[in-house]
Amino acid sequence: MPLDLGPPLQQAIAAMLATRSGRVVTLPQLIEGLWGDDPPLSAQQSVYTYVAGLRRAFEPGRGRREPPRTVVKAPGGYLLRLDPLRTDVHLFAARLEAADQAHGSGDLPAALRTLDEALALWRGPALSGVPGPFADGERARLGELHVLAVEARAEVLTGLGRPEDALAALHDLTRRHPLRERPRELLMLALHASGRQAEALQVFEEARRVLADELGADPGEGLRRAHGLALTPPEEPPAPDGGRTPAQGPPRRDRGQPHPTRPRHERPGAQPASPRNETGAQGSAEGASPPRETGEHEAAPPRETDAQASSPSREGFVPRQLPRALAGFVGRTREIVRLTSLLDPSGDEAPHPFVVICGAPGVGKSTLAVRVAHAVRHRFPDGQLYVNLRGGTPNVPRPSAYEVLSRLLRGLGTPDNAVPADEDEAAALLRSALHGRRLLVLLDDAAGLAQVRPFTAAPPGTTVLVTSRESLVTGADRAQVRLGPLPDAEATAMLAELAGADRVAADLGQTGRLVRLCDGFPLALRIAGARLADRPDWSVGALTERLTDERRRLRELEAGELAVRSSLAASWTALSGSAREIDAAAARLLALLGLLHVPDITLEAAAALSGGSGTDPETDPETDPETDPETDVERALERLCDAHLLEAGEPGRYHPHDLVRLFASDLLPAGERTAPLLRAFGFYTESVRAAARTSDPHRVHCLYPPVEATGRSFRDAAEADDWLRTEEATLLAAAFQAMADPDDGVARAGAAIGAALWWYQQKSYRVRHLVATGERLVATGERLQDEVIAMHGHAHLATGLYFKGDPASVTHNERHLALAKRLGDRFNEQRAHGNLSSTLLKWERFGEALDHALAQRAIAREIGSDVGERYALLVAGRAYLELGRFDEAAGVLEEGAAMAERAGDPHSRVEFAVWQGRALIDMGRLDTAFSVLSETLEPARSTSRTTEMACLVHLTRVHRLLGQLGEAVRRSAEAVAAAERAGSSYWLERAIAERDEAASVQCPARTRRRGH
Repeated sequence: MPLDLGPPLQQAIAAMLATRSGRVVTLPQLIEGLWGDDPPLSAQQSVYTYVAGLRRAFEPGRGRREPPRTVVKAPGGYLLRLDPLRTDVHLFAARLEAADQAHGSGDLPAALRTLDEALALWRGPALSGVPGPFADGERARLGELHVLAVEARAEVLTGLGRPEDALAALHDLTRRHPLRERPRELLMLALHASGRQAEALQVFEEARRVLADELGADPGEGLRRAHGLALTPPEEPPAPDGGRTPAQGPPRRDRGQPHPTRPRHERPGAQPASPRNETGAQGSAEGASPPRETGEHEAAPPRETDAQASSPSREGFVPRQLPRALAGFVGRTREIVRLTSLLDPSGDEAPHPFVVICGAPGVGKSTLAVRVAHAVRHRFPDGQLYVNLRGGTPNVPRPSAYEVLSRLLRGLGTPDNAVPADEDEAAALLRSALHGRRLLVLLDDAAGLAQVRPFTAAPPGTTVLVTSRESLVTGADRAQVRLGPLPDAEATAMLAELAGADRVAADLGQTGRLVRLCDGFPLALRIAGARLADRPDWSVGALTERLTDERRRLRELEAGELAVRSSLAASWTALSGSAREIDAAAARLLALLGLLHVPDITLEAAAALSGGSGTDPETDPETDPETDPETDVERALERLCDAHLLEAGEPGRYHPHDLVRLFASDLLPAGERTAPLLRAFGFYTESVRAAARTSDPHRVHCLYPPVEATGRSFRDAAEADDWLRTEEATLLAAAFQAMADPDDGVARAGAAIGAALWWYQQKSYRVRHLVATGERLVATGERLQDEVIAMHGHAHLATGLYFKGDPASVTHNERHLALAKRLGDRFNEQRAHGNLSSTLLKWERFGEALDHALAQRAIAREIGSDVGERYALLVAGRAYLELGRFDEAAGVLEEGAAMAERAGDPHSRVEFAVWQGRALIDMGRLDTAFSVLSETLEPARSTSRTTEMACLVHLTRVHRLLGQLGEAVRRSAEAVAAAERAGSSYWLERAIAERDEAASVQCPARTRRRGH
């Protein structure tokens, strides 16, 4: 009967113990296997909980005091006492090893039987649904073993003379693992042994194409050996005339012999020969003369088809103008596949006539275009033409359309004196010269569509490949491939190619940081790799440390003539120097965006930064979209996206890459930076305040320091909460940037954002953010000698430390109280008393907590603060409960609940209901407590995390006391999960205690029932 191993993380621990049966798995190993490098605060306690759960699953009848026999404690960790061969993973590995031994000894029938037994154990993806780094790694390892087993079975079947039985599995493997060579090799051998020689050769051609397109590599030795065998005829009776049967195919060549009609660098999909091979032994062995890739023309190669033989290029030369492909090219697999499908489609489909590669400066457009052009040039036997349009080259004139037409005509062999002087006539002559030919024209670094418009209507057979920093308009006859930054894996591979794999692998953590600091931009990565190559005594970490300083990062990213700054400057200069109004506006806006160090920016915030209204046309009916400043800002933002100096995310959201932001941060003169920063930070402040008021209008939110700005408005609490969640990272970044600014006014604006976030961070249980924001507020208040900011900072910090379980929260609450008294701020004085009361309850100083609660109530009554008095009644009720004064607790909780009802404060109503439920439990009124807590649970989930956790723990307790043990265990599991998500050790401890108590009562009851 299958065991229920509990929740996914508990299953992950079971998997770790089972894969190491009989061996100790240490506690750190278990924690790392579940959470990797970022475990929650409660990780150790959670492991104990999951181990206890596994013990109950493995030994359900074990008594409370009986020691566990299956999952046992060992020095440093735990071990599973289980015969390894009772777990499928060990049995699977043992069967594979036995099959390998049988195969090695020549007993193929035994090998097949054992492999079938092993594969019969496989029931789908390993550890499906089990989370954590260990499960991820084990899934990959077992998946590889499964593939090896399938390959081994296919090899054995072919060896037994049953190749047809292996074909289905091998076809499936090649489909699921297209870059894996061994399945294709075995498939070729099985097809050949089945007498299907042509299909075997087709498999090889497909493998060669896929490897070239995806990896830029040639088939490995195993595939080449299989290809050599596939070229020999299958064993068949000789033909009556003594000749060769159709199945036998052409005579076999020696394995190293070149293709008789096509040199290596001309094979479809092959990588161009590298410089070291063009004149070395390999080039000589293949019988190919070096290609003159940088010259104007070269002698036409021998024609292989009738179509090639009829090509006009037979008249003397074929243009081969492509620049040499960059050595050490890695990555861009996805984009290469897409471009290859456009330029070298399968079957009889013609290449796409007009293809654009666009992207940001330094993203590798030209390098990729040249690479792909070389790979597909076999589709263009009449030549390849190349022109650098210099759209992004600063201080160098761009060639006119006529100059480009003239170069292309001369590249096709037109004498200078035959090139028409008129642009239209030159264009007509070029179309005539291209007619009937299959040519590839690479127009590199176009400034925009206008520069390449004359070439968008090339004759059939000609393909124009364009690179540009601009997004060019697409249509039915135009395709566009957009390049973004390299993924981390490809960027790391690029660094390894440039600086050395051993050096990069020596510290993968620093390598990852370097990749991120370079934004994944190939130009920046190439410069970083070149600097490391030039300085062999530097570690990767040494360069990373130099790039960490944002003030010098762009200076560090220079090597020889390569520089990130100059590449970005070319794009910005093109905009700022343009006669078009929208280009100038976009250049100005980029300079302003460089002031903000935030992950992304909305249209409203950009409008505020630039001096627009910052209003929302959807919520402001008086706004005219035709005259609204936001319309102009949006056009400028979209223009920056077209120039790939800005990335568009969700509708209305934009973000620059870090290197672009660093470049833009130097564009605005120092004297012009304060005003736009104050506008942007003021917009954020007023928007947060509006969201906080809309989300919870019954709280008194911080309005200090005052700002002169307009924020956005919100229709309801749901919209406000959604905005706060979406903008949280941006708001924190803005607050921290502003508080660190040397300008006092900007720093105050940052403090305003941070202080306004208090209620949202508290409600959402943002422990780290509360602590970090509080620390910065305190530091900013001290720097500005502003005791009000410092006071709010101490309150902020105390809340975060309270959630964290740090007793220092008491100290910061006391500082909050002292500053409020010194400032004569009676509202903050009563608030500090209330927060101190709640904090002291956590550290079981119940008498002191009650004193502060009563002090808060007295001041709140004095100043007429209903919300303060309600909170005082809540914490006083909790203190009375802990002191065993149940009647007094019930009285103040009932009084507070009535006040919350009159005020229409749903948040307070839910909190009072939760603690009234706790009071009813303590007073023995369990049925009433169950009713109250059950009705309160769903509202508690949407009130705050602490309220939800408290309700779940109290509900677990009442279920247990009512004898509803199954429900108690289920609710306790919810409580444990909620506390783990929040990272609350306080509530996790109480949830686990309730769960264990319920389980201990439940197990003896089950044992007694079995005895009957």
